[in-house]
Amino acid sequence: MPLSARNLTGGYHQISIVKDVNLDLRSGEWLSLVGANGSGKSTLLKLLSRILQPEQGQVLLDGKSIHSQPSIAIAQKLAILPQQQLIPSGITVKQLVSLGRTPHQPWWQWELDTLGQEIVEQALVQTKLTQFSDRSVSELSGGERQRAFLAMALAQAPKVLLLDEPTTYLDLRYQLELLELLKDLNLNHGLTIITVLHEINLAARYSDRIALVKKGEIMAIALPKEVLTAELLRSCFEIEVAILETPVGIQICAISPYKSPILTTNI
Repeated sequence: MPLSARNLTGGYHQISIVKDVNLDLRSGEWLSLVGANGSGKSTLLKLLSRILQPEQGQVLLDGKSIHSQPSIAIAQKLAILPQQQLIPSGITVKQLVSLGRTPHQPWWQWELDTLGQEIVEQALVQTKLTQFSDRSVSELSGGERQRAFLAMALAQAPKVLLLDEPTTYLDLRYQLELLELLKDLNLNHGLTIITVLHEINLAARYSDRIALVKKGEIMAIALPKEVLTAELLRSCFEIEVAILETPVGIQICAISPYKSPILTTNI
């Protein structure tokens, strides 16, 4: 298993958001974390990527504790695309993407070697950013900026890629283009992926497995058709749904908020 969690608990300021999570990410799979707002999805992703220190439990990367390995060793295997990114002042798109090669170069080497240059160019092509190579990142639209940071993560050449709401700033076309790119990397290049996705139907369409997260715990994890049932979605999201068979697999149609039965007493 390239990435695992054992009894993982953590959060912010001594408040536990994620509670006793056990998780095994299979090599070459795409796992999506799905849940209501505030359910702990993003916190779990930060714990898995060691952005957050766990209160208890551990995260294993290639069978070794992620907190016992040097940062550079982690960065050679794992990359994360967070919701919010800091933009270095005055940096161009190509310079940003080139930063993804940092873990693979000696600290004294400023210029990219031939392999590094090829990987950066490939990442720009994959994310359709070649024409923006010399443009300042600060001048990009939200969607273009998201793709630029994804290109930086791809240039890192990780085995495992974690993405927190990667489609947030993208319109429908670019959402599909981005997820199709990730699926190609997943299927044809062996990239193992975890995404936090707000849109259930995108998770159902692209993921190998889905984990439903509720109040910091994984309430179910399995194939999309086994997890996205009316009963589980009612419990997780408090909604009533219709489950539709479509050319891209099952899709969810939200019908109404779930209203729990009201007990009445006859007087």
